[in-house]
Amino acid sequence: MARPTTATIDLDAIRHNYRLAKQLAGESRALAVVKADAYGHGAVKVCHALVNEADGFAVAAIEEAIELREAGITSPILLLEGFFEANELNLIEHYDLSFVVHNSFQLESLAGYNGPAMFNVWLKIDIGMHRLGIPLNQALNALGRLLALRSVKNVVLMAHFACADELDNPITAEQLQLFLKTVNGRGLPLSLSNSAAILGWPQTHHDWIRPGLMLYGATPFESGQAQADKLKPAMHLNTEVIAVRTLTEGETVGYGASWRAERPSRIGTLAIGYADGYPRQMRSGAPILIEGQRTNIVGRVSMDMITVDLTDLPKATIGSSAELFGAALTAAELAPWANTIPYTLFTGITRRVHKVYSG
Repeated sequence: MARPTTATIDLDAIRHNYRLAKQLAGESRALAVVKADAYGHGAVKVCHALVNEADGFAVAAIEEAIELREAGITSPILLLEGFFEANELNLIEHYDLSFVVHNSFQLESLAGYNGPAMFNVWLKIDIGMHRLGIPLNQALNALGRLLALRSVKNVVLMAHFACADELDNPITAEQLQLFLKTVNGRGLPLSLSNSAAILGWPQTHHDWIRPGLMLYGATPFESGQAQADKLKPAMHLNTEVIAVRTLTEGETVGYGASWRAERPSRIGTLAIGYADGYPRQMRSGAPILIEGQRTNIVGRVSMDMITVDLTDLPKATIGSSAELFGAALTAAELAPWANTIPYTLFTGITRRVHKVYSG
């Protein structure tokens, strides 16, 4: 390994976070959401780490599920976006997958299926997100059709909240009541809770929870929250200082000469840039740790490099370690400096960043 840019993934932290989700939700079962390569953490590695305790896994599409099956994962796997073509039902049968039905095309395709399989289906109801889901006024009709199909073995009723990460927003309670009023008395398992709802809205837990972001140790909330504060960050993004420059007052750094030294300064260049997934829109002043001490980036993010202020860190030199985010500087703290969220920091890590696993 020549280039010193590394994402270290702590699998013990992911196990801890999954167990926290289960603890908070009492008797609920939990699907570990590992879509988008486990939010950039490596889906196969994460699933193998959780396989002895997770109640199942959830991915976005069948390609992600097939990768897990071919890696030896035999646990239940749910396709959160269902299928996109009717002929995928043959693959779903072959790989023994569960899937979401969220539109009329999927319902009609399932009705036309003539194979021998009996499927576990999750019916998604739109309670106000207006992204995926059967409209509320059509939900019971869709449910009735599903339950009448020979090819349907079990049905779980699910929904997704629009504002669960805003703890003082009344919309979540309103959407919960809409959902419960619609499905009341049906006697079927329910699933509503993503990470924010698991942590902050215990009344939403019901039969199945779906921890995603929290598995990887990032809070979905903008400020501290008692349960989210128990999460352990799983990804630690690190690199090294590869060059040091001394600037006089008034000299500039980087493309566009956008940062100008207001005093004599020492500037370090680090081996990471937007081609590694460190966002180009990260602003000057964003925090970073050099040998465990805080400083900040200066100038624009380049494809392969960023520059940082070492003026107040006289011992920092070529080879000094740098942490972009991890435990002491979390992805949730860093993300707003790029006008983004932890999800994009995790999933944006590119393949040239070396992944190392511990735990």
